[in-house]
Amino acid sequence: MIRILWLKTELLHPLDKGGRIRTYNMLRELKRHFYITYLTLDDGRASPVAVALADEYCNELERIPFHTTSKDSPRLYFELFQNLFSLLPYAVAKYKSTAMRQRITECLASGRYDVVVCDFLHPSINMPKTIGCPAVLFQHNVEAKIWFRHKDVSSMPLRRLYFHEQWRRMEIFERRECQRYDHVIAVSKTDAEQLQSKYELSSVSYVPTGVDTAYFEPSKTTVINQYEMLFAGSMDWLPNEDAIVYFAEEILPLVRRSVPEAYLSVVGRNPTNRLRLMARKETGIRLVGSVPDIRPYMQQAALFVVPIRIGGGTRLKIFEAMAMGKPVVSTSVGAEGLPVVHGEHLRIADSPKAFAGEIVELINWPERATLIGSIGARYVRSQFGWDSVTDTFKKILEEVAINRNKNRVRQYK
Repeated sequence: MIRILWLKTELLHPLDKGGRIRTYNMLRELKRHFYITYLTLDDGRASPVAVALADEYCNELERIPFHTTSKDSPRLYFELFQNLFSLLPYAVAKYKSTAMRQRITECLASGRYDVVVCDFLHPSINMPKTIGCPAVLFQHNVEAKIWFRHKDVSSMPLRRLYFHEQWRRMEIFERRECQRYDHVIAVSKTDAEQLQSKYELSSVSYVPTGVDTAYFEPSKTTVINQYEMLFAGSMDWLPNEDAIVYFAEEILPLVRRSVPEAYLSVVGRNPTNRLRLMARKETGIRLVGSVPDIRPYMQQAALFVVPIRIGGGTRLKIFEAMAMGKPVVSTSVGAEGLPVVHGEHLRIADSPKAFAGEIVELINWPERATLIGSIGARYVRSQFGWDSVTDTFKKILEEVAINRNKNRVRQYK
């Protein structure tokens, strides 16, 4: 049996953000075929339940004690100031751990493992200079692209300057790290092509986004609220915060001119103070926060919106909403990397006026919303279950383990 050393910066439960959901479903399937050692940083905030549930996705769990600074801590500003004098982007530097690097070195030197997988770019800061084992970097995003988009949408000169510097550092770091691995796996064809061309990589693949079709099923009994829109995502992630502020300020007023009853429910962990203040002032925004199960909220909403302007990788929540038969309205960035077609599987609009127009049409014409929702559900449920998606990932790992020295680019579909 192939043995995998899987590197991460967090435990996976609760499954409340896209990266965790993707990794969890991948590992749960891979564990059926491989022996998985999950080596992660642990800041002590994870619940005992999160530790107990780790056996769902790994055979062996190793936790490295680590301190992380919360986003509402005054210490964060001190660390950001310190980072001004570093060559590393802060998003990566904050995960630097001598203990994790030492443990990775010991594991690789033991000869127990056939492949090491670095999940996201961030744990790579702790990878030893000489890896000495077939190595795969699992890139959920093109990280530098996210910071470039932060720079582009920011209206404040100092923020633009900060984001520009973080983008520059991230691009240098991402290039260097990608080139160290035997193989890089992206989550979309778009990302794979960008990584290959931008960083001059010779061995890149992509695996599509999946969905748990048994869990996300359309409801036949829930009464739909015709005027409710839904956004779901981690609300302490800056691209999601930006999306809600953008929607509230630019799109929602246009929608409510035509449909005064329309409102947006925002579901997701850790809403920022900025969002809490906005929700108190804006009657058309209902800030729900973290929930144990997203499905009841998806079931009752008339449609799912993704007004993302910043980001990379792919949005799992789009496929989850589609699997439940929900019509989706997204920006091009929000739907980026997903094999979906505007007007067939969902609606795509990039200007506030066009985005609001798509929403108003779907609210006022429920039969059109039902049709696009049912087409989307059939599409994702037939082609993007996690079992078939993970089979692609499995084949890549097997090939890397057996053919480490092959220098070729393969596209997996």
